[in-house]
Amino acid sequence: MSKELVQLADDFWNIRGIFRLGGVVNIGTHCSIARRPNGKFVVLDAYVLNAKQKREVDALTNNGDDIEAVINLHPFHTMNVEGMHEQYPNAAIYGTARHVERFPNLPWQPELSESAELQAQFAGEFEFSVPAGVDFISANENVHFSSVLAFHKSSNTLHVDDTLMCLELPGPLGLLSNKNLLSFHPTLAKALEQRPGAAADFRQWAKEFAARMSGCEQLCAAHAATITHCAEQGDGLTERVLKALAKVEKTLSAHEKNYG
Repeated sequence: MSKELVQLADDFWNIRGIFRLGGVVNIGTHCSIARRPNGKFVVLDAYVLNAKQKREVDALTNNGDDIEAVINLHPFHTMNVEGMHEQYPNAAIYGTARHVERFPNLPWQPELSESAELQAQFAGEFEFSVPAGVDFISANENVHFSSVLAFHKSSNTLHVDDTLMCLELPGPLGLLSNKNLLSFHPTLAKALEQRPGAAADFRQWAKEFAARMSGCEQLCAAHAATITHCAEQGDGLTERVLKALAKVEKTLSAHEKNYG
């Protein structure tokens, strides 16, 4: 398989895609494919596959017939939704409230991606988490902080969009090191709900989420790097999330001064 279709476990693949900021700088995007115990597949997020990617995915999924569902996890990641549905029209399609509103003609399933109903439906394979204390769908369309984070249990892999960002740090002579910097999306200050307790709710969510990720071995982030074998690179994902939380404490404290 190509470097664009990365197999991270026996039953999990990440597809690296192209997304150009302002049509110029490629900051990347992604989707993931997980094989279910019944041999069928679930796609996390949408991406219109190029010819090579599609050949590889079709070979994996019986020409796409074994793709049971596409679950769109980020309310502001919408560019590839219609195109992927055209590529795999027989897959059940799930989306957030914003996806359903933007594309009312698509055959959406009734369970929204952020809902407890969808979480229960796929609880055997995934653990989903929605950040607390922040707007899930911000009125400011430039604030892309929140998304549904998806942890694939059997492969111990976290699939995440903008909420957590992972950057590869430069090593000697400008080469990329094997160290990765995990951080929360820089729009956190604007994403926090303007009410008392919002910062505390986010802080508590982040701590609980970090604890739940103690067994996570790898992370796939949309616009940055993929971390494999987390513990072998130093800190495990729990420690990385807690360090990311510490870096935004000034933002949380400032919010608490304004709103309580």
